[in-house]
Amino acid sequence: MKRQIKLGLSMRYVGYHAAAWRHPQADPGAASKFKHFVRVAQTAEAAKFDMLFLADGIGIRARNEPPGSLCRSAQNAELEPLTLLSALAAITQRIGLVATASTTYNEPFHVARKYASLDHISGGRAGWNIVTSWSDAEALWDSWEADAFTHDKATGIFFDPGKLHVLAHEGKHFKVRGPLSVARTPQGRPVLVQAGASEQGLAIAAASADVVYTAHQDLGAAKAYYADLKGRLAAHGRSPEHLLIMPGVTPFVGRTRQEARDKFELLNELVDPLLGLSYLYGQLGDLSGYPVDGPVPEPNRPELRSLANNLLALARRDNLTIRQLYTVVAAGFGLRVAVGTASDLVDEMEDWINQGAADGFNICPPVLPIALDDFNELVMPELRRRGMFRSEYEGPTLRENLGLPVPRNRYS
Repeated sequence: MKRQIKLGLSMRYVGYHAAAWRHPQADPGAASKFKHFVRVAQTAEAAKFDMLFLADGIGIRARNEPPGSLCRSAQNAELEPLTLLSALAAITQRIGLVATASTTYNEPFHVARKYASLDHISGGRAGWNIVTSWSDAEALWDSWEADAFTHDKATGIFFDPGKLHVLAHEGKHFKVRGPLSVARTPQGRPVLVQAGASEQGLAIAAASADVVYTAHQDLGAAKAYYADLKGRLAAHGRSPEHLLIMPGVTPFVGRTRQEARDKFELLNELVDPLLGLSYLYGQLGDLSGYPVDGPVPEPNRPELRSLANNLLALARRDNLTIRQLYTVVAAGFGLRVAVGTASDLVDEMEDWINQGAADGFNICPPVLPIALDDFNELVMPELRRRGMFRSEYEGPTLRENLGLPVPRNRYS
């Protein structure tokens, strides 16, 4: 039997393509409408996706650089993730519910309480995507042992006091007494998700993460990252299968390669040049004074970062114009873009799995729900035909479906 892959569905905004909101069949205001997310969530669950993923940032991150670009972007108004996922928990049964929360703007107690509550509301399907700073305050989820609440009406004892624990954490960034005012969750604690390729990010992932999202563009880099991170787990008493690595991919799939290419080009043609240039501004500076169909100029910035150098290398290698270069980034927020038939996409996915570059994939549709419907109709049957993906969920919790162990309570 072939190795089963894991699939997440990223559902931010109206899709991952910069021009998704301008698609003829798209609802430009969908990111603020609950019914849109109900449609996406129930469609993904019917296809047996492992989890929904809702990335989040505090405030509007896009800048008006070059001037006139911000008002052309749909990355500005959206629903708060935990409120949304709590509502979706009531109309779904098995699919995981993962959202971002920043440790910079949320205290440890509040993060733990909110995600523990979501885990209870959903019956064990919550996941936390961890961003920015970090402490080991997740131990707040160990405040209560699993059988702490006896609810003994005869004796009047509601819980066993010996199974309530005060964390009394004192660290560099936080001082938290505890205990948490939420019972131990169905999963022990929510699934911990992370994205980050820095040395610090790798160290955090090896010690604590259950799932890691990556944004590698090529197989070689993905293999090296996979081997590096998996190789660090033993030092923390963890097995390689205790952490899942899931690269992001934005798929444009058609019944023929030309149909897939037509879908890709349709959206690319809807990218306003000012909006496209905004995707290059942070790396290559203001290119609005150059013809968009001309060559990418040499930047006069000696402090270029790795992403900028990668973009320049790509432009030089493929002789790309400015328009062609911003299209590469705008097509999927910088994620790997796959254009082709279902067989083409599954060939690539299978290759990444077999060569030790991924345990699954975070699917980031270019436009929702249209591209999700395409993926379900065309790619899912091919995955199942090859024995690579489930037909039914393995269990009621996200951990069971991902094949991850339930963490042991440190006090048990």
